[in-house]
Amino acid sequence: MSKYTYIVFVASLCLGLVHWACSRPGVQTAAHTAVNTERAKDSVTMDSVHWPESFSLGHVATEAEIQAWDIDVRPDGKGLPAGSGNFVDGQQLYTAKCAVCHGKTGKEGPNNQLVGGTDVKEKTIGNYWPYSTTLFDYIRRAMPFNQPGSLSDKEVYSLTAFLLAANRIIDSTTVINAETLPKIQMPAQKYFVPDDRKGGAEVR
Repeated sequence: MSKYTYIVFVASLCLGLVHWACSRPGVQTAAHTAVNTERAKDSVTMDSVHWPESFSLGHVATEAEIQAWDIDVRPDGKGLPAGSGNFVDGQQLYTAKCAVCHGKTGKEGPNNQLVGGTDVKEKTIGNYWPYSTTLFDYIRRAMPFNQPGSLSDKEVYSLTAFLLAANRIIDSTTVINAETLPKIQMPAQKYFVPDDRKGGAEVR
């Protein structure tokens, strides 16, 4: 028997003895009893603690703080803020804060293409988005990419006006506000229908 074979044999024998000792009923029961005893102690300790009503972390949100986060806009326009915007102001803002990601005209990229007709394979605002109010909502909460939420409501209205006009959905003289924006009919809206299928997983 070589030295290596002898070492392997001894190691295997030791492991076998350990397994045999641990599997004996008396040993196993004692080990389980010890673990259960410790668990019981922990349970008693946790149950006997009188937890405070507050851990002095944070504070009750104020109405102003809630309103700052409550900015969703529905397709019917509910949630749109006061203010207005126009194409000219929006074009200037787009050049300054958006063109670096979406291209000079909204077609070049490098990020998502925003402007395009029905013959463009890319899903753009003009050929895919079903609601005009979604554009306002998305810009306000997510753009520009490096400073989301930094735009004023007037700036968001102006960018919305520019992008809708660039997609030939509205005239460049149209003023966008909480009253006019929900009335704009998006070209692809007719292709979006409620999922009313029966007999399977239903979307409600």
